[in-house]
Amino acid sequence: MKIGFIGVGNLASAIIKGFVRNGVVAPDAVYLFNRTPAKAEAVARSVGGVVVESASEVIAISDVVMLGVKPDGIKQVIEANLEVLKEKRPVIVSMAAGVSLEAMAGYLEDESLELLRIMPNINVGIGQGATAVCATTGTSQVTLTAIVDLFEAVGKAWVLPEEDFTTFAALAGSSPAFVYLFIDSLARAGVKHGLPKKMSTEMAAQAVLGSASLLLETGEEPWQLIDQVCSPGGTTIAGLVALEDRAFMATVIKGIDETINREHELSEKP
Repeated sequence: MKIGFIGVGNLASAIIKGFVRNGVVAPDAVYLFNRTPAKAEAVARSVGGVVVESASEVIAISDVVMLGVKPDGIKQVIEANLEVLKEKRPVIVSMAAGVSLEAMAGYLEDESLELLRIMPNINVGIGQGATAVCATTGTSQVTLTAIVDLFEAVGKAWVLPEEDFTTFAALAGSSPAFVYLFIDSLARAGVKHGLPKKMSTEMAAQAVLGSASLLLETGEEPWQLIDQVCSPGGTTIAGLVALEDRAFMATVIKGIDETINREHELSEKP
């Protein structure tokens, strides 16, 4: 399989890194185009891939074309390369937030072209990503399964209705930033009580990593594991009550709410 990328920003670069690192595709079967050539060349050097001179060349070579341009550039890229898209008929996969399948299908002017949207998070780069996938009715089940399998190879992937993408984007796309903030907060508490920052950060990150892994491995509900950690009258329950006294859970939910609200605001802009 030859996979092409039009636009190689942070998210596209993470996907390329994950694919190459996990043996999903060979580096010389990944084709890159970016309107700033130096950026594509830097990605090719550090992650892998072959830099080509135009978006149309990516399309002409590739079996799967990943659109990594910004949302406001999707229409322009599709319309500028409509002829080669219709001739080559690759699988088209967009990672642009807020650009619907319906809108892209309209730009393509051909409902028989196979078209999908994905919503990965940055952790695909280390094979621990979370990716939502949806497709047009003109996309075959074989193709949908193949794209899901690609992203299962670099983490977890779910087929979701397109209307749930905004929630997924907040829950899995934006939340790594919230998790990093939580880790840094734990680490700074360690510094407050005498630990070096680097060591404290490593300890906090390992605790979060192990906790998430245990949750996924056991399949238990979070509160079941919380109860296992909290001894009656102990230290952990005291800290947990202090967090909830300051509305820890409600604050996290509010953060997701605001992320979703902002996504709606941006998608409503002309």
